[in-house]
Amino acid sequence: MLAVQDVRLDPGSRRVWRGETEIRLSRKEFQLLHALMVRPGDIVTRGELMADVWQTSFYTNSKTIDVHLGWLRRKLGDDPRSPTLITTHRGRGLRFEASADTVAS
Repeated sequence: MLAVQDVRLDPGSRRVWRGETEIRLSRKEFQLLHALMVRPGDIVTRGELMADVWQTSFYTNSKTIDVHLGWLRRKLGDDPRSPTLITTHRGRGLRFEASADTVAS
């Protein structure tokens, strides 16, 4: 079981909770969340995400990650204008924040 902030992810059962509420995710959304949560506080590059989640070393569609990230943030209740869970670092990648206190203002 992975637990970062108030999000828990069970890789074995492929289930996710935010607080006490279970969140239903598609397979790719789950894989994207897992790829980020196994490295809390670390920036994960888009290339690493494409390899881990989509098993490809090239961008099949430059918006693929952004679209899935949008769906994932919406389901987790993470405001894309001021995210506290998954932050975007332009030109570098994405990071699942280890704590809400570490989010840059």
